[in-house]
Amino acid sequence: MEGLIIKSTGSWYQVLDKENQRVYEARIRGKFKLIKTRLTNPLAVGDVVQFQLEQDDIAWITKIETRRNYLIRKSVNLSKEAHIIASNIDVACFVFTLKHPETSLGFLDRFLVCCEAYNIRPFILLNKIDVLFAEERELTDYIAELYQSIGYDTLEISSYSKLNLDQLQEELTDRVAVFFGHSGSGKSTLVNALQPSLNLKTSEISETHLKGKHTTTFAQMHFWDFGGSVIDTPGVREFAMIDVEKEEIQHYFPEIFRTGRNCRFHNCVHINEPSCAVIAAVEQNEIAESRYATYLKLMDEAEEMNAQ
Repeated sequence: MEGLIIKSTGSWYQVLDKENQRVYEARIRGKFKLIKTRLTNPLAVGDVVQFQLEQDDIAWITKIETRRNYLIRKSVNLSKEAHIIASNIDVACFVFTLKHPETSLGFLDRFLVCCEAYNIRPFILLNKIDVLFAEERELTDYIAELYQSIGYDTLEISSYSKLNLDQLQEELTDRVAVFFGHSGSGKSTLVNALQPSLNLKTSEISETHLKGKHTTTFAQMHFWDFGGSVIDTPGVREFAMIDVEKEEIQHYFPEIFRTGRNCRFHNCVHINEPSCAVIAAVEQNEIAESRYATYLKLMDEAEEMNAQ
């Protein structure tokens, strides 16, 4: 029998039988070795699996089908263990908030690098626009223009004023989407705004630390009435690449990769080489300093990982 993983709580999963649309509680039979990295979760929401039913309608998952793509993060800093957030994704929506909580551009860049590496279309949602002052709106305008100039789609939204939610719904219709961002960025509130009948639990921002509280504690797929589905994920505070060679990283920054073709040396890694077109472009504000800073940070982390 073929099914779809729609919820993961660790040792137990929920699998949707594709034929009769019935949901079963499921466990894994045997060990899955899927990618070379050590995984904290062998299965992820979005996985297509084969399963068998036994007594009490418990499903035993026996095989996982090849993943089209997946979104992955490291478990802890400089750990070689990884956690698959979701798989078989059509569009990955990054819920960015300028405040309550603050999202750094470095965190956004790491997400975009992962999407580039695993062939997932990213979509940057600039959320909570209605709580920003005029000068803060100027900053979000700059962020939107920056990432649009690189080639990424952005959309200003608000779950409360319903700003641009009709346009977002059009983008999500009949697609498998994942909502990703910090705790408190409004992922579950956004799901509820798009489909109130789901009534997902939400929480206020902590006034003490201006951090979000974890209201989604496990990944779960929800199905839209307008077609398609969304994978709501637990909030993530840190994000890092794994299994990436240092020389590969420039491939995941489109503007750096394009500009790098004009470097003097074909194997230039854009750190301190002479006649580097990328360094020149940063100095001339043709490549954003924030993007280049993330690139250098990822290069350092890759070197540390490879030295272990």
